[in-house]
Amino acid sequence: MKFFKAVFVALFFTAGIISCQKDGQPENGALINPITKADTSDNSGNFFAAKGTLNITVDDSTYAFDAAKDSIAFINVNIDSNKYFGLTAINKAHTISFGISSPGFAGPGLDNMIAGGQLLFNVDGKHIKQFALSNSVGNNLSNAIHLDQYMQDSVLTKGTFTTLMSKKDDDGNDQVVSGSFYLLRK
Repeated sequence: MKFFKAVFVALFFTAGIISCQKDGQPENGALINPITKADTSDNSGNFFAAKGTLNITVDDSTYAFDAAKDSIAFINVNIDSNKYFGLTAINKAHTISFGISSPGFAGPGLDNMIAGGQLLFNVDGKHIKQFALSNSVGNNLSNAIHLDQYMQDSVLTKGTFTTLMSKKDDDGNDQVVSGSFYLLRK
């Protein structure tokens, strides 16, 4: 469990940096002191989506992130020689944040299990509704990310995911969380 917390800290730290970066973007679209770049010259392997969408469905509701206004990134993390990739997003209002991670390297046509995930809602400025990856997901079809495309032409990544998440302080009531993403670099 300690290991997965480290992955989440890395995911949300990156999302926070990217969120601040997006807020500091001037009207012409140029980045001020960019920490992550949206081109292949970035040696970190972390990419800020310039255009595209990330849609997440949970509790019969769909939440949409739009890279034109929200902060969405595809990240690669190396923790103690273990490699992970994932998606992280924060909406412009900073009321919804999301992150999932999967072990290994990203690539087109990849099907892989989800190793970590979290979805946070700031409901009314005081109360946070939190979902985290369920302890019962295991390695099965209800816990997978599929990358149709990755780093092909202007496409950063395109794919789908499905997993089970539990609401914090809710005994064993897992929710199916699914989504789709189509993110562009330029």
